[in-house]
Amino acid sequence: MTALPESLTLSDATECLETLRQAFQADAAPVFRIDASPLRQLDSAAVAVLLECRRLAAAAKREIEVIGAPPKLVELAKLYGVETLIGAMPAA
Repeated sequence: MTALPESLTLSDATECLETLRQAFQADAAPVFRIDASPLRQLDSAAVAVLLECRRLAAAAKREIEVIGAPPKLVELAKLYGVETLIGAMPAA
């Protein structure tokens, strides 16, 4: 499982996406799991990064699963109507 950083905003998005791309390529599991529980600071760029991960997975005929999504991430995903696309599972 790959963990997101504490901050995923517009200024962090490019670096985070590159890290996730590398982790995705190194992980051959049919479901790429992303731990979102470390996120403390985020904006809509976090949703965009996760959507790009979803596109990568779809192109490879794989899926992603976002685990431990903080409430703000779930709210943003719902706001944009993509909560099912990123597979966000709220933190327990």
